Amino acid sequence: MSILSVDIGSSRCKAALIAATGEVRSIRSAAYTPQHPRPGFVEIDPETLFAAVTALCREVTEQSPGEAVEAVCFNSHGETFIPAGADGSLLHPAILNADSRAVREAEWCEREIGRERLFRITGHISHPMYPVPKLIWLKRNAPEIFAATHRFFGVTDYLLFRLGLEPLIDFSHAARFMAFDVARGAWSDEVLSAAGISPQSLSTLVQAGTIAGKLNRQFAALLGAPEDTPVVVGGHDQAVGAIGLGIVDEGRAAGSLGTYECVLVVSDRPQLNAAALESSLNTYPHAVPAKYVTIAYFPSGIMLEWLNRLLFGDAAGDADAHWKALEAGAPDEPTGLLITPHLIGSCNPEFDAEARAAIGGLTPDTSGSRLYKGVLEGIACELALVSGCLESAGSQFGHIHVAGGGTRSPLGLRLRAALTGKTLHLMRCQESVCLGGAMLAYVALGAYPDLAHAAAAMVREHSCILADAAEQHLYQPQFAGYSQFRSTLVHPTSSGARPAGAIR
Repeated sequence: MSILSVDIGSSRCKAALIAATGEVRSIRSAAYTPQHPRPGFVEIDPETLFAAVTALCREVTEQSPGEAVEAVCFNSHGETFIPAGADGSLLHPAILNADSRAVREAEWCEREIGRERLFRITGHISHPMYPVPKLIWLKRNAPEIFAATHRFFGVTDYLLFRLGLEPLIDFSHAARFMAFDVARGAWSDEVLSAAGISPQSLSTLVQAGTIAGKLNRQFAALLGAPEDTPVVVGGHDQAVGAIGLGIVDEGRAAGSLGTYECVLVVSDRPQLNAAALESSLNTYPHAVPAKYVTIAYFPSGIMLEWLNRLLFGDAAGDADAHWKALEAGAPDEPTGLLITPHLIGSCNPEFDAEARAAIGGLTPDTSGSRLYKGVLEGIACELALVSGCLESAGSQFGHIHVAGGGTRSPLGLRLRAALTGKTLHLMRCQESVCLGGAMLAYVALGAYPDLAHAAAAMVREHSCILADAAEQHLYQPQFAGYSQFRSTLVHPTSSGARPAGAIR
């Protein structure tokens, strides 16, 4: 018996069958391509998402014909939304999180509501990645669509609706709309009123792990599941991925090492203090009941993708083989290079969209391996910086449980441990969002009494990377030089409104 758990990204989705022991029985992924109809616009047909998800679910279940599906759980990236009419008809393509059309509207929100007031209510600073500024943009630029919209769906509540179930949205996803009152656990009347958005146009709020209903025969067949299979409301991928890493209690931290590198810490209450606001942190409900997460992030893997294309051109496809070779030739000592990863702007603490990646310290004998290690050093320095932002806001943690593409580099992990002073725990299951969704479903079905018990039974550690004291001392000058170099390149914006990308 397994859970069919789905992780829906902005350009790729994954589906996995996961047993109650945490074992992944089968997993498959599929890609789709967002459209860019105008500069700054990023959209996708919601039916493309629905078709990709359902086809992938069938593929995974057909691959394991003897594995009975006990429940389905959908989890997704945040911020993307879909306008639909009263009859469910689609009125506009889904507007994705990376879409930056609403820069002026985000600035308006900050002025109208106030930066500090908005943060105290929602746990977020105003930014065009969030739906509220984009909904204001829609009202101003396509008023007929805004007026005709009965429901502004997120991704997972749209999928529930398409499967004939009540469109429910969990607290962690709702918070990514920038219209959720984190203290009250409800849609914010103040923010919605200021923006001219009816709370009735948003989906019903529930705790992640709520059973939304059961699949009828038609939709069960579409997913490759039995009739009457329960469907469990999942959550925001960062929060659910943390569950899949076993991060369910206060004071524990998760690291998602992907295109963007995100550090998430858990607390018993939202971190709405002045230091969190100063660093533009996000704080909102966890997918664990009565817990909250605070996150900081920065562009990371995108820098390595750029280096791969630069060094290998048409042969860039086999990135892992390239990194392994470069890693073998990397110097043992610090490179002396100062490389910032801000190809598309910085994130915490400044959110400077105009910041750009820079390289300092090049010499005639700088090799590809030295350049590669220099990029890893820059990423590790940036991780140390955002970890410091979280700690300044009150989150104390000495360990980070990690997953994602960045974990495939032993050198990168060692540098992160040295420069942050943290112990890194590499988990056996790297599909943390799918695993976290399965854990939510098993708790919903009563297989485990709560997520702490599910984590104890289902989450396994692969290895542990300690911060070596001698290496920490060796890299102290590197971090000091990096921080000084970075300060000349990255500057706080007058508001948090200019886009620096979205979490992936």
